[in-house]
Amino acid sequence: MAIRKLLLPLTGTRAGEAALGTALSIARIWNSHLTALHVRVDSRDVAPLAGEGLSGAMIEEMMSATEKESAERADAVRAMFDRFVLQHQVVLGDPQPDAPVATASFAGVIGREEDLVAQLARLADLTVVPHPESGEDVSSSDALHAVLFDSGRPVLISPIRPVPSIGRRVCIAWNGTAESAAAVWAALPWMQRAEAVRVLSADEYQRRGPNAADLVAYLHLHGIRPETATFRPIDREVGAGLLASAREFGADLLAMGAYSHSRLRQLILGGVTRHVLERADLPVMMCR
Repeated sequence: MAIRKLLLPLTGTRAGEAALGTALSIARIWNSHLTALHVRVDSRDVAPLAGEGLSGAMIEEMMSATEKESAERADAVRAMFDRFVLQHQVVLGDPQPDAPVATASFAGVIGREEDLVAQLARLADLTVVPHPESGEDVSSSDALHAVLFDSGRPVLISPIRPVPSIGRRVCIAWNGTAESAAAVWAALPWMQRAEAVRVLSADEYQRRGPNAADLVAYLHLHGIRPETATFRPIDREVGAGLLASAREFGADLLAMGAYSHSRLRQLILGGVTRHVLERADLPVMMCR
């Protein structure tokens, strides 16, 4: 099982450029194709949001301003992509089976980002999304949640700063849930090529289902010999303890299930997923 197709929704931010570097690193590991996607806002979507009491001329002006801003952002994103691929000598072209090198292409579409990204991610082996930038609420990351909840495919959250390696030392956050099982499945090709693998578990993190020892026995059937570690919450934060254990291992990839509780509960009360999304400084692959 190999990773042959990557999708990267691009926004043009600093975090977006870092994600482009992360996605290219993954493409080169697997000789896969990377599609950088920018979704332009459809100015017609502004009209229903304008509300009552606005004249036709005012709505037309709002639509015109939206179109202008959207076009400028699209131009900036395309320019960033072009600079990046030129600087890093990326091969441009369409995806090819069994290509001996990584390739990349750019796609610009118009519509609702969360809808289009989720739809296109269904035929990607992995979608890479930028890390939520400092000061930005994680809940506002439409592309991230669209892939998690509506694609059926794994998503990798890029760190905000480039990392020297990805997938040499892999951590699996295990709590017995269907979500963590999906993360294990998505991480199998990474674990099979990794130098070292560690299964992370905690009493406070475990849910009903197989335990860490059961997972280790399963991974043995795939030729993977992981070590295990039990972590403890830090300041009552399970997510903080999980990240600390991954850092102690020197992990350059963490795979975990996302939102074992409802997303609404985690957004209101916090939760492991939310903490990791906000605080992780290494690539994190999540599955739902």
